[in-house]
Amino acid sequence: MRRPALLLGTTLALAACQPQASPDAAATQEAPTEFAYAELDISDLQARMQSGELDSRRLTQAYLARIAAIDKAGPRLNAVIELNPDALKEATLRDVERKGNAVRGPLHGIPVLLKDNIDAVPMVTSAGSLALKDLRPSQDATLVRRLREAGAVILGKANLSEWANFRSTHSTSGWSARGGQTRNPYALDRNPCGSSSGSAVAASANLAAVTVGTETDGSILCPAAVNGVVGLKPTVGLVSRTGIVPISHSQDSPGPITRSVSDAAVLLGVLAGRDPADAATTQAAWNTTLDYAARLKPGALKGARIGVLRSKFNIHPDAAAAMEAAIKVMRDAGAILVDAEIPTDGEWRADELELMLYEFKFGVERYLSERKAPITTLRQVIGYNQQYQVSEMPYFGQELLELADAKGGLGEPDYITARGRARRLAGPEGIDVALKSQQLDALIAPTTGPAWLTDHNAGDHFPGAGYGAAAVAGYPSLTVPMGSSDGLPLGMVFMGTAWSEARLLELAYDYEQLTRARKPPEYWPTLPVTDRRAR
Repeated sequence: MRRPALLLGTTLALAACQPQASPDAAATQEAPTEFAYAELDISDLQARMQSGELDSRRLTQAYLARIAAIDKAGPRLNAVIELNPDALKEATLRDVERKGNAVRGPLHGIPVLLKDNIDAVPMVTSAGSLALKDLRPSQDATLVRRLREAGAVILGKANLSEWANFRSTHSTSGWSARGGQTRNPYALDRNPCGSSSGSAVAASANLAAVTVGTETDGSILCPAAVNGVVGLKPTVGLVSRTGIVPISHSQDSPGPITRSVSDAAVLLGVLAGRDPADAATTQAAWNTTLDYAARLKPGALKGARIGVLRSKFNIHPDAAAAMEAAIKVMRDAGAILVDAEIPTDGEWRADELELMLYEFKFGVERYLSERKAPITTLRQVIGYNQQYQVSEMPYFGQELLELADAKGGLGEPDYITARGRARRLAGPEGIDVALKSQQLDALIAPTTGPAWLTDHNAGDHFPGAGYGAAAVAGYPSLTVPMGSSDGLPLGMVFMGTAWSEARLLELAYDYEQLTRARKPPEYWPTLPVTDRRAR
């Protein structure tokens, strides 16, 4: 989770405290070796496998070698917390199926990394906490089952902000006791944001073909933006949460983090689906046969009505300038852009925290109990952290866990009131009013500012965000690269009403194709001197 008010097998877990590069240190680039499959998307990889030039086993081996070369060594990104010991076996089976003309779909043989709060046999699901370092769930999360049924190869797990950044009000994003500090590949002393830190860094650094993150408020959007990739947080109920360590059943939503909009569309098409074990998906009013990727065509911006949330331009001056450039591109493509406002902007913040405190306690205790974890209550988690303070709390505390533990059940009037009010203010009285008042297809804003210096002493220096309303409403949001600030990526967020993923993908795809704004990372230890002098 990432929001301004909260600053919210075989393992490759690195040391819990990575040395930080000084901002004044000489910026000597740590360039990794060339990678044969860098920046290739799913369609490129499938074409090579279809032609026989490549197979899934060789591709999986290449990603494993890439992880060893730049995640554990070289720039030491520390994005991958655990590898799937069966990855090569899975890849080999996909190759056998391909030879037998039994290709399952567009993800057949494609290696995928999962955030380490998603159950995937035979790996640990720890949410970054050492308290869960031995928890090996006996079955896959529903979305993992869907990936495997679609032929994907589960490559491993990605590091995350511990407990998905719902532990402390002074946390450092991308740090977990089990996984250590994930580093931003554009400047290694900069923060990767969170909580899907490892998923976003892995996608940006080509450690996997695509990755999966989860979001409660910003945990897909923020890390995707500051790591120069695409991130899509679906409508709550589009993708099952069964088998995922929860924060809030009102707001939690898994989604794609990829290098291109087309890959996000392909991955979403596999992830989306109803699940009897997740009530939000059974009540969903959406077309389960929708082919998101098939709808991506040039020209989607022509005639589109898009609302510009200028109140968010104060996040950072470079983000504001990049937004003005993006607006010109879209206008030149035939879009109609008008200034817009969310009339209730920010009025939900106190209620959002209240509902999350209640839902986290309820949800995480149910998750742990169902899996017969070594600890099954939030109080036991708190006690574990207190007992092992040196490893679990070297930088920040657990104020949010303690606040959540003090809450009662979901039948309490305070919770019911907070939940209803937050969702109403952000959704029907917020985003929906903004859209309907000017017949808009979507709203746009800077996703957030450029990545800040990682600071374990003071915590995150978070600049603000443009996506909060969509997170609280449970509506979709999608960030796409739009430029940079002294070499640090900047993203633009598209937001819409519930179940509008297809339209957001169309608009973002057209913008992406017109701008090609993503620039691969160069792995500087800190910002180059010439860039910093120009700031």
